[in-house]
This record gives sequence, structure tokens and C-alpha cells, in this order.
Amino acid sequence: MTKPQHHEIVVIGAGICGASIANELLERGKAVCLIDAASTPASACSSHAYAIAHPHIGKGSPRLLRLTRIAFLLAEARWGLVWKAHGIFQPTKKDKEFVLEELVDYLESLGLDNTMALPLDAEEAKKICGISQSGVWLPRGASLNLQEATQQLLNNQQRLTCMWNTRVMRLENHDEKWFLYGEDQEEILSADKAVIAAAMESKCLINSIGIRLPLKPVRGQLSIFSVAPDSPWAPKLPSVGISGEGYCLPAERLGDGSYRWIVGSSFDESEDDLSPRDSSDDFNREQAKGLVQYLDGDPNGLKKSGEFVGVRCVAGDRLPIIGALNQRPGIFLATALGSRGVLWSALAAKLIAAQVLDEDLALLARFGFAADLVAALAPARFFAGALAAPSALGALASNSKPVFPSGPNTK
Repeated sequence: MTKPQHHEIVVIGAGICGASIANELLERGKAVCLIDAASTPASACSSHAYAIAHPHIGKGSPRLLRLTRIAFLLAEARWGLVWKAHGIFQPTKKDKEFVLEELVDYLESLGLDNTMALPLDAEEAKKICGISQSGVWLPRGASLNLQEATQQLLNNQQRLTCMWNTRVMRLENHDEKWFLYGEDQEEILSADKAVIAAAMESKCLINSIGIRLPLKPVRGQLSIFSVAPDSPWAPKLPSVGISGEGYCLPAERLGDGSYRWIVGSSFDESEDDLSPRDSSDDFNREQAKGLVQYLDGDPNGLKKSGEFVGVRCVAGDRLPIIGALNQRPGIFLATALGSRGVLWSALAAKLIAAQVLDEDLALLARFGFAADLVAALAPARFFAGALAAPSALGALASNSKPVFPSGPNTK
């Protein structure tokens, strides 16, 4: 019987996050083994072809706002070849008054200059974005195909070993090495360091080494609508992306004169059903009316032509969990990315690589990271009490008292 291979670094999960981390380590000259239960990369939520990316400027903790700015800049640099920068408009919330001076000061406090975020009154927004609403124009906001981006990260990598159709069920530590076991309890391989980037599947792997974290699924359905050229909806369709109560991409005119419009998405907490739902399409039709301020629009004018259903993984405080699991040396986590996988994956690549390679985290300051931001992402923020020593793998971390308060639902 062939002895299972040993690798210095294994990354579990070949979605956009796992691929980003693997790519960063490969670019640093390390050999990486990437393992996934599917037959190809980006098979689950990362098969999303219509993801959007922009800095977060709305309600949220100061750490969240600072982190999304850093993550956006990292994402923009990492995915330049598949980055579709069509701009994104974020309308003023219905319960908020548009006060230009206050908004300018607020954006400056977030470190966002005019190339990243520009406040517009309704008249200016009409000229620039074609939308008669006040709000913030994010000219570098973009969309991208996550599957294409993931594949690009893994192409032509000589130091990369991929293991497909291989589900990891548990991990064990022996002699300062981590052993990965499959569905039949067989040993798959061993590694000095393991990065867990498997979305909701991270939960059982973390549990297998005696750690519990507050992860839960959130189902989301995106609707692809067809709009006839003579429909009253046609002149209302946006030429830019919009992010507000829901989001949409710019409408695309097709060869027959009709329009293709992507609108989403539902936010079904604690659900992981991937079956399409008519109710989710109806929900997205209502969101579409609000996004373009066409409140009396006939929802029947948005004909369903397709959908994308994905299950996001979120933590209780809506921040991702990215960092070394210090109580289990050699284990690193990158999960709970929610609906900001584009941004958090780029950030995770830098942070996890620095930790895996034992770099001084002060070096991350060049990207804008400060110690409090690293701590805000760390798994340890959920531990109310001290964990047992790493050898006592039966001990469980408490998740009853997260350090940070819950944030608003991510759309």
C-alpha cells in the first residue's frame, strides 16, 4: 500500500478564497497541495458569474469599513484581467437625508478619495449614472466571474498539486503534523500546515479538532431577467451597477433588442437549499423596482430567464474569520466570507500567507493593516475563555460571547 503523501502546506477548499491563498503562496515560491471534494475548482458559491465588488460605505462597524477599503484595493490589483469596472452607484437610504458636506467628511474619514467614492445629488447622479437619486458613485466598483478568476489563479503553477474528488472529513495532529482523513476514515495525506478555506464545510473540520465557531449558512438567489425592447421597464434599466437594498448589474442589450438584467439577491438565513424558488424571483422583482425607483413598475415585465443559487457562510458578527488558529498550531482559517468573497479572498491571501510563512505582521502595514484589524478577523475573537492546550483536542472554544456586536445583514 502506497504511503500517503506529505506536504508542507495544504489548502482545503478550491473556491475563490482557497485559490487566492494558494496563488499567493505559490507566488512566494512555496509548494502547495490544493484539495477539494469537487472535480473542478470554484464548484460551489464561487461558480458565481455575477459577483460585485466595491468598498463598503454604509452602516457597519468602523473595522468593517476600514477593512473593506483595504480589501477592495487588494482585489482590484489581484483580478485586473477579469475585473469589469463599470462603476457602482449606492443610493441614499430612504430614511437618510442627503447632506453633501456631511457625506464628504464621512467618506474622507474612511480614506476614500474621489477616485473611489464621489457623493452626488440627484441631478448629478442623473448626468453621471443615469439615475435620478442622490447617493455615492463608486467609479471603480466592478463585477467579475468568480469561476474565471479562480481558474486564472491556478493556471500554469508548477509547484501546485491538486487533489480533486477528495472530501476531507476530519483532521488529527500527531508529532507536530496534521493528518487529513476522508469519508472512509482513510488517511489522505499529512501536512505541516493546513489552511481551511471550505466555507460551511469548514465547520465540521474545525469541530474535528475541538473548536466550535458560530458559522451558519445563508442562501441567496440571483435572478436573471429578460426585458422586451418595448417594455416600460426598458428606459428604466441602469447602465451602471447599483448596490442598495439588493443589487443589480448594468443591463445588457442583446442582439434581438431585448435586455438581460441581473438582479439579486435573496438573503435566507440558516438555509442551504440550492433549489431555485419562484418566491425568490418575486422578491428580486420587488428589489428591482426599488433599485431603479420604478415603484409602480409591473413585475411581470421582468421575465425570468435564469438564476444563480448559492449558499454563503457567515459568522455571527458578519466579519470574516481569517487568521491563524493559535490554539491549534499549524491550522489557519479563511471562512465566513458572506457575500463579499471577492474582497475577503484578496485580503485573506495576504494575511494567511504572511502567517503561514511566519512573517512579521508589521509588514502588512504597507497594505493598511493595523494590529486591531488583524485581531478583528482572528478566530480568537469568539473565544470567551481560555482554550485547553493544543494536546487536549477534546476541549471546545466557547462561542457564547462574541467580542464584536452583530452587524446588519449583508446583501
